[in-house]
Amino acid sequence: MKYNLKILKTIFYIQMLFFIVNISAQNQPYWNDIQAFKKQDSIAMPTHYKTLFIGSSSFTKWKTLEQDLPEYAPLNRAFGGATLLDVIRYQKDVVDKYTPEKIVIYCGENDVASSDIITGKIVLDRFKVLYQHIRERFPTIDIYFISLKPSVLRWSMKDRMIDANNQIKQFCKSQKKTYFISIWDQMLENSKPNPALFIEDKLHMNNLGYEIWMKEIRKRIKK
Repeated sequence: MKYNLKILKTIFYIQMLFFIVNISAQNQPYWNDIQAFKKQDSIAMPTHYKTLFIGSSSFTKWKTLEQDLPEYAPLNRAFGGATLLDVIRYQKDVVDKYTPEKIVIYCGENDVASSDIITGKIVLDRFKVLYQHIRERFPTIDIYFISLKPSVLRWSMKDRMIDANNQIKQFCKSQKKTYFISIWDQMLENSKPNPALFIEDKLHMNNLGYEIWMKEIRKRIKK
């Protein structure tokens, strides 16, 4: 009886451990977004794509990405208001499981917005961590980073965003097959964010904003 009681206790503790781990994982930011990707892939793993788009909501809300840039056969795995730390956390789910010819990244804006102490150097350092992982997984593909965008809502953060853009741009120049796509100046009017490019929240873009992105992406990315 004592032996059976020990076994029952062991089973109970194991079950509790799995329960705690599972609850902890579900409490991670964007857990549901990642589970949605997994479900999609379990139903039908994407095969007809060439370019992987990863990052934050500026990609997530680009609902017409496949129609707008068909020549790059995009697969969109951006999620929510992700920071670079979030993409790093879920890199196995949004990067490693796929086999793209190119990767396009838009991320870092939410890092700056998350805290006043996040500097351009911190954004660069976080990007380097993600970049190194991608390079280890895909040593020969082209990697593109789209500059942080100017927005009406976050214009007070412009100095740190410009600093992050400049530092990441220099880093991209120092790496092989790594390219920086600037959309900053193109989204300005009279040296301020053009309000006509944004939806009501003054942060995310409308079709006019995405037209600028399409134009600059096509200029930079090799078919």
